[in-house]
Amino acid sequence: MRRFDGKVALITGAAAGIGRATAQRLAEEGASLFLVDVAREGLAETDRQCAAVGAAVAAAPCDVANPEQVEAAVRACVDRFGRLDALINIAGVLLLEHAHATTLEQFERILRINLTGTFLFCKAALPHLLATKGNIVNTSSTSALAGMPYGAAYGASKAGVLALTRSFAVEYGKKGLRCNAVCPGSISTAMGASSNLPKGADMDLVRRAMPLDQSRGPEVVASVIALLASADGAHINGESIRMDGGTLA
Repeated sequence: MRRFDGKVALITGAAAGIGRATAQRLAEEGASLFLVDVAREGLAETDRQCAAVGAAVAAAPCDVANPEQVEAAVRACVDRFGRLDALINIAGVLLLEHAHATTLEQFERILRINLTGTFLFCKAALPHLLATKGNIVNTSSTSALAGMPYGAAYGASKAGVLALTRSFAVEYGKKGLRCNAVCPGSISTAMGASSNLPKGADMDLVRRAMPLDQSRGPEVVASVIALLASADGAHINGESIRMDGGTLA
């Protein structure tokens, strides 16, 4: 299946987890890729793995919360490949902490990276995506759909991503842009490891977010992102797809 032959995708958070899995999936389907992350070593490894399957790849370190770096990354992508067909916002950070112990600085950092960073890339990429009638896939979370213990900041940031996604879908849909989101839950990545739970966490609350059968790897999220970003998702706009193994069913 080569749904991305001749297409260019920019992926944030590409150094590991869902970002790396998505880059690998799109590379296998023929996409040219521009990859960004703050983790240089992981980014270089994703670059290497995607190039190994024959994809044209470029990568650049980028802090998604820095407007100048975001604009430079989008500009470098278009300079390198001549176009942009899909923006896939995956970069994000997780804070698991008791709400009463979460500092304002911590709260604002989570919003700055997860929500503001997504907005900055959407805004910078928009003219190029309108030119190609391309699309955006944002990464939200099941924490945006139901209460997440110890995740007040994270859940707030991811709920904002859903509102942002719908706004872009409605505002630019008549101009040919599609904007959708995925809401993963119970995905096995380093960011979601139980070791990140705060001291004194109530495990009964944590178990509320467990899937009906088992956790799965980031490749299952990558497969849905690939669907949304491809022509197979042509009639999907303003949607958020929950992927949590039935947790919130």
